[in-house]
Amino acid sequence: MNANTAAVAVDFSCANPHALATILEASQTQSIIAARDIFDISGTKLWARDLPVSQALQRKLLDRQLREPLESCLKAENGVTAHTLVEAVEALLKQPTPLTALLHAHADAILREAAKLPVHPVAQLLLTATRSSRPVAYQHAIQAMALNGALMLAQGGKPAELRTAMLCGLLHDLGEMYIGPEFGEADAERTLDVLSYQQLVVHPHVGQLLISQLTDYPAEVARAIAEHHERMDGSGYPHCLRGEQLSMQGRQLAVTESTLATLAESAAQLSRASVALRVVPGEYDLRCVGLITQVVRQQPTAPAQRTAEELQERLAKLAEVMHDASAATTALRGAAMSAALKEALTLTEHLLARLHGGLMTSGLWSVDPVAAPDAAEVEAVEGELRFRLRRIERAVRLRAGLLTDEDSQRLDGLCRQLTISG
Repeated sequence: MNANTAAVAVDFSCANPHALATILEASQTQSIIAARDIFDISGTKLWARDLPVSQALQRKLLDRQLREPLESCLKAENGVTAHTLVEAVEALLKQPTPLTALLHAHADAILREAAKLPVHPVAQLLLTATRSSRPVAYQHAIQAMALNGALMLAQGGKPAELRTAMLCGLLHDLGEMYIGPEFGEADAERTLDVLSYQQLVVHPHVGQLLISQLTDYPAEVARAIAEHHERMDGSGYPHCLRGEQLSMQGRQLAVTESTLATLAESAAQLSRASVALRVVPGEYDLRCVGLITQVVRQQPTAPAQRTAEELQERLAKLAEVMHDASAATTALRGAAMSAALKEALTLTEHLLARLHGGLMTSGLWSVDPVAAPDAAEVEAVEGELRFRLRRIERAVRLRAGLLTDEDSQRLDGLCRQLTISG
């Protein structure tokens, strides 16, 4: 992991302040008590079994190392269970959203499996706290559980694979409780600046540690959670994995996460999610995308928001910025620089080439003018390519880590080339 992505502590021997704050907030409306006596590492008893959590516990935990992780010492009474998961999926299926079109064909199987999902006490605590204190995040977990299950069923997955897929979806963002709440919003990846993005990228790693160290869920669940923001072309985070380095469950979970992130945008249609998954060849495993493209083909296309002339101008600007960024990257190669900056430049070249491949594959480089019937598709592709360009800057800065002042200035200059106004 890059040094910048390790900025958030993931040592469960101390209570994480963000997770504890969420638990305490949830305790205002949900009964959360000590499942056992809580001791610090020296053997001092801090809290008695069956006592409800409170601000007093928070004060006692301040700067204390614990004998056992706090998450293993607390329990939520009458919290999230397999039964409440079923109820949440049933409610989701009744909502008139683009997502429900993906779920209806597999609704019965998803509901049957939701009723059988094992809810480990640590997962139950964190899910219950999320449901009470961060309802949007909890709803995202339910959506991911259902969609990841539907994608597995669409590929002919066996019952064990379906169960694993649904657990991956349900648990994939638990790590967000351990970073600031502002970094865990549904569209955070698309809206955060670079410095804030450095906080967000650690959450898949935290989630992996949570599942592997504090629960008895299968190792493949923890691995998929670690990979749910990775991309097969190396443009994801936190480790920039590629191709076969990613597990099958991880590849599918990445599709689920990307689909939900796109649908979280205002008035987003399923067709936009389909474009996001296909716009840059090699980002996602297309075997996991089939259900989405199939459903989109059966739906009417929403009209474009911009005129054909506006789209043509934006496409021209996008192509210009990509060309200038590639030229700036090549020019920097001749300068004496650190190994870290050289590695960042290598990543820049790779990701720009992938982005250029998406532009060429789409055929938009030669669209002049944009035909009205194609405007919606062109608008979606252009918007996604702009997002990918912005993501290159963030990925490159994360890869570079700490640089000398001179190299930092060089990287700043390159990143300015990756920026499109408007």
